[in-house]
Amino acid sequence: MEKFRKLGIIEPILKLIQEEKFLEPTEIQEKSIPLILSGKDVIAGAATGSGKTLAFAAAIIKNTERGKGIQSLVLVPTRELAEQVYRWIKRFSKHKPLEMVAIYGGVSISPQIDHLRTADVVIGTPGRILDHLNRRTINFEKVKTLVLDEADRMLDMGFQDDVERIISRCPKERQTLLFSATIHGEVESIARKYMRDPIEISAEAYVDPTKLNQFYYDVEDNQKFSLLVHLLKNEHSGLIMIFCNTQRNTDFIAKNLNAQGINAMAIHGGHSQNRRTSTMEKFTSKRVSVLVCTDVAARGLDISGVTHVYNYDSPKDCKDYIHRIGRTARAGKEGKVINLLISRDYENFQRIFAHPDFKITKEETPAIERLFLSFREERGGFGRGRSGGSNRERDFSRGRSGYSGNRGYRKESDHSYSKGNSYGKRDYGGNRENRGNTSRGEFQRKKKNYSSNRKFNKRSSSY
Repeated sequence: MEKFRKLGIIEPILKLIQEEKFLEPTEIQEKSIPLILSGKDVIAGAATGSGKTLAFAAAIIKNTERGKGIQSLVLVPTRELAEQVYRWIKRFSKHKPLEMVAIYGGVSISPQIDHLRTADVVIGTPGRILDHLNRRTINFEKVKTLVLDEADRMLDMGFQDDVERIISRCPKERQTLLFSATIHGEVESIARKYMRDPIEISAEAYVDPTKLNQFYYDVEDNQKFSLLVHLLKNEHSGLIMIFCNTQRNTDFIAKNLNAQGINAMAIHGGHSQNRRTSTMEKFTSKRVSVLVCTDVAARGLDISGVTHVYNYDSPKDCKDYIHRIGRTARAGKEGKVINLLISRDYENFQRIFAHPDFKITKEETPAIERLFLSFREERGGFGRGRSGGSNRERDFSRGRSGYSGNRGYRKESDHSYSKGNSYGKRDYGGNRENRGNTSRGEFQRKKKNYSSNRKFNKRSSSY
């Protein structure tokens, strides 16, 4: 308790901290709270779950007076994060009550307009905030504290112009706090443009890499779902998150998992806000143990108890991979990341596998029962035209020969349901140092040749 007191946190928050039996400040809290409470603009590199909400809530609660208009604004990228931050600030302000409102799309705007009339603190997503600004139902002339939470995600989602328009409607004399998992590019641009002599700090990743085990399976195109079901039924696990790249595929996988007796729910941006809220409540309360999701759930949400992360679809870049795997191995707990690869995943996964910070090992595919899908994807949906049973295999394992680029051939499995496939094998082996022996131009030529030789057939009835 004394460690929190030394940070300069006001008594009403200290009382709540004592009631909640928080043991000691996190690294980001120790580094940022004294600076924030002294009125400095701060750029904080911090991951979800690092305790950053208390850091900016300490300033908001200290500097905001009830009944004097909107004095604090927190911008977040997603509806779920808006609700989460709202709940935490509400919780921390228990002994200094403030009127606050979470503002986001997907729900009726009328109740929000009513709450804004008396609000002291606003937590919201850029799109709906702009909607209120255009309607003149929100006023930021009295804002003292502006927080950009998950700033990199907000900008990655294309909100930079919206964020800048909102900032321009806030007083120039204010405190600006920026929290982001990564500090580069557009984030740095925003900081230079809108912050006053900011102090930059960072904390170590909340995910413990020594407790995070990463694997990949390379399977036939029509075996991926069967392998997923096999692993879900045979791996000892707590909460599980399965990531897909599209909304359609997310619903498709969740429906078929339920048909196999696995209690799963889907969540993505195409669902109504009420449905998304209900799904997250069931998952966090462990009434549902499997969440199939798009990257909307990869950032910002602090979910405890996630033991397994499955990448059913390989993410398109390393940043998304980092955010996905950050859902597990948190706060000293063990975590496992499993990547399921078929031919269309190779290109994305190669970028991830080549990253020096990821240690991903290959697992041999176990003997699995071939399953038939109870639900089919709709026409034009996931994998259309390219999801067929090609038996190409790529070996990403680390060998000693470096990148070879040689192709071998193998016979089609006796149990394969696919027909008319082209076969090929690539060895991406070699340690990290040897990978540099292949020039960028040479790799691009090989990649182009590989792509041009692809043959696709209709999708098998098994998956």
